[in-house]
Amino acid sequence: MPELVKTLLLICPLIFLGGFVDSVAGGGGLITLPAYLMAGVPVHIAAGTNKVVNGSGSFIASIKYFRSGKIRMRPALWAAAGALAGASFGARIAIHLSERALQGLMLVALPVVAVFLVTKKEFGQEGGGRTCSSRYERWVSLGIGVAVGCYDGIVGPGTGTLLIMAFTALLYMDMVTASGCAKVGNVASNVAAAITFVLGGKVMWAVVVPAAACSILGNYCGAQYAIRGGGKRIRGMIFVVLGLMFLKMLADSLT
Repeated sequence: MPELVKTLLLICPLIFLGGFVDSVAGGGGLITLPAYLMAGVPVHIAAGTNKVVNGSGSFIASIKYFRSGKIRMRPALWAAAGALAGASFGARIAIHLSERALQGLMLVALPVVAVFLVTKKEFGQEGGGRTCSSRYERWVSLGIGVAVGCYDGIVGPGTGTLLIMAFTALLYMDMVTASGCAKVGNVASNVAAAITFVLGGKVMWAVVVPAAACSILGNYCGAQYAIRGGGKRIRGMIFVVLGLMFLKMLADSLT
């Protein structure tokens, strides 16, 4: 029991912080997944527990965005449908990878996300007044869900940020609406991946309830912060996520 208490004292504050960041700009997994690993949780168990816990927080954040009118339901639901399939497929791949291979894949994926954020100079513009046909919106949303959901099932960190980028760049959403829609897609991918990890016995249930409570609180506070502050706050938080990516890569390269 003392060891469990020690683990919870280490991970719970970081789970709250990760939930806050994730509900604003995505990338909360950059904080939450390393928290489990720092506590000595094996990488597959850490990935599975992270999915179960983060799924509960993402669900609360999506409700907050929905009640504030910051979700376009049609593209969000199409993306969620695609994410269910993509994340389930990705998680099945992840379970059969060795721990060494999974860690290597994480290290490769994180700088790719960073490159996208740096090179997409128009990312973060509010609105733009552009519209798209319902057919385009449907298929692009579904494609976004499948692609990002698969990434989420295999790797995870940065998924919400990728969804925000995709909704902003391809469906011309403002950043707050993109963030709200991203949470819906994130919930779907988390649920699909979590089910796969649960069935594979890759979840540490002793920490799920307290960690989930911290994730829910962090996501709720973060969603409220983003909705009140608009795209400016989301853009600022995205650069925080970008900084975390670079710090993680630097730390991994030195060990």
